[in-house]
Amino acid sequence: MDVLSAILLSVIEGITEFLPISSTGHLILSSKLLRIEPTEFTKSFDIFIQLGAIMAVVVLYVKRIVQNPKLIRSITIAFIPTGILGLVFYKIIKLYLLDNDMIVVAALAGVGALLILLEKYWHHHAAKKEKTLETLSVKELFFIGLAQSCSMIPGVSRSAASIVGGMTMGLSRKNAVEFSFLLAVPTMAAATGLDLIQSAHSFTAYEIGILATGFIVSWITAFIVIKAFIRFVERQTFIPFGVYRIVVSILYFLSVTL
Repeated sequence: MDVLSAILLSVIEGITEFLPISSTGHLILSSKLLRIEPTEFTKSFDIFIQLGAIMAVVVLYVKRIVQNPKLIRSITIAFIPTGILGLVFYKIIKLYLLDNDMIVVAALAGVGALLILLEKYWHHHAAKKEKTLETLSVKELFFIGLAQSCSMIPGVSRSAASIVGGMTMGLSRKNAVEFSFLLAVPTMAAATGLDLIQSAHSFTAYEIGILATGFIVSWITAFIVIKAFIRFVERQTFIPFGVYRIVVSILYFLSVTL
């Protein structure tokens, strides 16, 4: 992987991490199109730059988190299912799923259709009383965490899974999106930490430089995207993202099969 490819992938990560379109899926498909050979390092790179995007959340929301202990409780409880399942299936995911473009294509299309169907349902069955992040029960928080765990399958989207889980439990679009931001912090910190423990000893000085470049670029890009996404969901539905996922999956499939 050269520096230019690393920058391009990091911009893609920063844009897609918090949108319900799967950052991992986009990185896998983009790497295939760029003809980047999958290695242990490239898989670690894809995980590490996600931490850069997460740092944008820390900068934007640290004050709110520190001032609200109930929010810390909610994040912790919702993280438990993802933390346990991620630890159990880490090796399987990295070995068999992180370079499989057809799994990504199927997940992009399937979850895209699900987003459209759920938006249609919510339009006619909106919750009479929307819940807040602080008032969710332990059971509801645990369910959101389980929903997020589905994103271990590349192409599902951690953001989409946790947003769907949050709205199903009675959160508004904005609250569900913000909770997906906050829940990303321990989730991606844990994923990156586990990968570094497993792989850091094998990185060369050049690879460390590539990781640092990717971290900074994804951080800056995500910072810009988060603010824009919050403004978007205050006025719009997730249907455009569902349509986008389906279109991308079809175009990619046609590009590699025709």
